[in-house]
Amino acid sequence: QVQLVESGGGLVQPGGSLRLSCKPSGSIASINGIRWYRQAPGKQRDLVAIITSGGVTDYVDSVKGRFTISRDNAKNTVYLQMNSLKPEDTAVYYCNPSGYPWGQGTQVIVSS
Repeated sequence: QVQLVESGGGLVQPGGSLRLSCKPSGSIASINGIRWYRQAPGKQRDLVAIITSGGVTDYVDSVKGRFTISRDNAKNTVYLQMNSLKPEDTAVYYCNPSGYPWGQGTQVIVSS
């Protein structure tokens, strides 16, 4: 049964940084599209960033220049580096490799 573990969330002040990690049970080297989503309270789940097997990345406009998605095939882990965090970044963040079910997510709270 495929599964994944997301971690790295927490409480951070505005302007701070966090690095989220996503570790699927299978090899990420064979997965083309890996995405990070987020869901704020009372809102729908939205796409934040995507990375392909070739390392091509794309981001939603609201996080461009602040967030960086990356993948380390040797460690079988996908990361989301989040800098200059804002209160509106507060959400549960989910990693979603193609073909995997949703995980439990990791909570990010940006507040002073």
